Amino acid sequence: MSSYLILTIFLAYTALIFAITYITSRKANHESFYIGNKVSPWYVVAYGMIGASLSGVTFMSLPGWVSSTQFTYLMLVIGYLFGYAVIATILLPLYYRLNLTSIYSYLEQRFGFWTYKSGAAFFMLSRTIGASLRLFLVVNVLQVFVFDAWNIPFAVNVAIFITLIILYTFKGGIKTIVWTDTLQTTFMLGAVVLCIHYILKDLNVDFSTMASRVWNSDYSKIIETDWHDKKFFLKHFLGGAFIAIGMTGLDQEMMQKNLSCRNVKEAKINMITFSWILVFINMMFLFLGAILNIYASSHSIDTMGSSDNLFPAIAINHLTPVAGIVFFIGLISAAYPSADGALTSLTTSFTIDFLGLPKHKSLTDQQKRNIRYLVHISIATIFFLLILFFRTVNDKAVIDKIFTLAGYTYGPLLGLFSFGLFTRWNLNDRLVPVVVIISPVLTHLLNSYSVSWFSGYVFGFELIIVNGILTFFGLLLIKKKA
Repeated sequence: MSSYLILTIFLAYTALIFAITYITSRKANHESFYIGNKVSPWYVVAYGMIGASLSGVTFMSLPGWVSSTQFTYLMLVIGYLFGYAVIATILLPLYYRLNLTSIYSYLEQRFGFWTYKSGAAFFMLSRTIGASLRLFLVVNVLQVFVFDAWNIPFAVNVAIFITLIILYTFKGGIKTIVWTDTLQTTFMLGAVVLCIHYILKDLNVDFSTMASRVWNSDYSKIIETDWHDKKFFLKHFLGGAFIAIGMTGLDQEMMQKNLSCRNVKEAKINMITFSWILVFINMMFLFLGAILNIYASSHSIDTMGSSDNLFPAIAINHLTPVAGIVFFIGLISAAYPSADGALTSLTTSFTIDFLGLPKHKSLTDQQKRNIRYLVHISIATIFFLLILFFRTVNDKAVIDKIFTLAGYTYGPLLGLFSFGLFTRWNLNDRLVPVVVIISPVLTHLLNSYSVSWFSGYVFGFELIIVNGILTFFGLLLIKKKA
């Protein structure tokens, strides 16, 4: 692939993103940035959320992950369905009834100042690290397979991406992201379908033959029955359900898009529709992973010690140049949603939850806008520094890191919201930060010593449930009368 061709593709795609940004942000205001003036069509939100949920993690890591986990990941995805149903029936009606912009405002209304700040702080920690990891995965692959050939330093590569994301989210915010995510979802899914086509063409087999081969291979194993194993089907199902509730229903980025729908009925339809489409999309990625591994075995392909490199190694170095171009477009499409929604939601959370910007009536709209711009750039700078840090510690599949991290950072949010929704007790508000810090620490200890303490038991994605339960019981200790 010519470096000039790659550059042309990148510039053309970026120009298209900025064209959409121009159209959607011409009459944008504060409400546009935060909740899109509540005029987003539910079907556009649902479709765009697919790209935001998958991002670079699924695009890059999941296919390579199939070699060691087979299709057991599908049980996690089925668990998502239960989690998204809880979001649609319990959380979304709550958020709309209270007319929230930041979902963590609920904690202030229910418990008080310190609980509110604790919830918002855990979201900011979770999303900052998670989004940085996702973006790192994509820009790192671009560096290895593209930019190293031009002798462009990794820091410059990262700076370019983050600068572009700042520019197209600066004014329109969530109003712009709802539409750009739709474009990026289309390109990402199109890239996967075309790459499957080119792999089958190179192997000289049709789809039905390959589907039969995958089904009869070891890769097709869906249910792991050994309860000691991290992939035990019940761990995956329960973990998936609560990861969906935590990482979507209690996450400002994902909920901010849902809150931009016209009303709660459309938001609920959006969530249910999105959840079922996501099952099919993940099955497609698992199938891609299986045929990539079959292709790698038949061609003795070296992935340079990382399963994350399986897809790019084959698409760029072994298939037709057109497949490489398609992969590159898909990779760019995965890179932008990894950070644009996170940057907007973190800006929203910090300006509302910590600065209380809407409450400052003495400030003019322009002054509020300038403060928001400063926060936006500051958070993007943190992304930049974290990605450079992750570059030095990239030692395993990033998807595993993110979900392991979710067990520690989203668990306290699960505990706080469940305590608020399912009990009538109040809390000693000042002690809540202590509880939500101790709970992840105890969770980490249980995870570290589970093999010796619990007869060989190994925690999987259900770790988030353990963390949530510990937080809930910690809150019981500091409860007050209703």
